[in-house]
Amino acid sequence: MARRTMTIDEKIERAQREVIKAKEKYDAAVNELKELQERRKEVQSKELMEAFQESRRSYEEIIAYLKSEE
Repeated sequence: MARRTMTIDEKIERAQREVIKAKEKYDAAVNELKELQERRKEVQSKELMEAFQESRRSYEEIIAYLKSEE
């Protein structure tokens, strides 16, 4: 059986399909990363709020500490 060679147009179409698949996979990975980062941010915010509520420090003391250079 003879092998058929692909035309340049067929190669271009195949390459376009591969690029589209790769972009879809990339976009999905980027979306997952954004969602994970957002969830981490929510968890950190919750932990920070819980620590603030359990603290004996005043709001002003905490803000002053957070704004301090050292």
